[in-house]
Amino acid sequence: MPQPPTLKIVEIFPSLQGEGLRQGEPTIFVRLAGCNLKCSFCDTKYAWRGGRDYGPSQVVEKIKKMRARFPAHWVCLTGGEPLLQDLRQLVSLLKKEKFKVQVETNATRYYPLSIDWYTISPKPKAYSFAPEYQARAKEVKLVATKDLRLGVIKKLRQTFPEKTPILLQPQSSKRWSQRLAMKIIRQALEAGLKNVRLSAQLQKILHIR
Repeated sequence: MPQPPTLKIVEIFPSLQGEGLRQGEPTIFVRLAGCNLKCSFCDTKYAWRGGRDYGPSQVVEKIKKMRARFPAHWVCLTGGEPLLQDLRQLVSLLKKEKFKVQVETNATRYYPLSIDWYTISPKPKAYSFAPEYQARAKEVKLVATKDLRLGVIKKLRQTFPEKTPILLQPQSSKRWSQRLAMKIIRQALEAGLKNVRLSAQLQKILHIR
């Protein structure tokens, strides 16, 4: 019988979710190696390469041991870009252990997964994403880079259901990016766009690992 594929993983660690609507919730993070975009503003460039090989069952056993001392119900699969790797077996095993699973993705790749939460973060300059996320994303998170304009927000607001929030997140908590995010939110309000919000990186503000 063929063995499930191994996964290249940079780190596995318990913490609090620092971003998005799940902010503050205890979560065990699995950071997978590799990225297909390599954005200049990325704050996890160390995840673009390297990593250690794990079988899906090894990952789950490590997570279960962490849960014994850090009783989190959520696992977040992040990167890099996690969907460059085959997560199906890992997700299946996590669900058998009654974990809720979040995937943080740049949304350029899609394949079916039985997860609970997609956080998608389309990247400049195209801000493109696989169409399957229109109905599946729980939140659309945009880093407020110098490329971000109101037109991007308008296009995304027309594409995603109004119940799906568009979150503007300042780039690494930089002051200029905070001002830009607030400016675009004001413009969105004046344009009548609904459910456009300011977000933040709690882990950077409170220095959470």
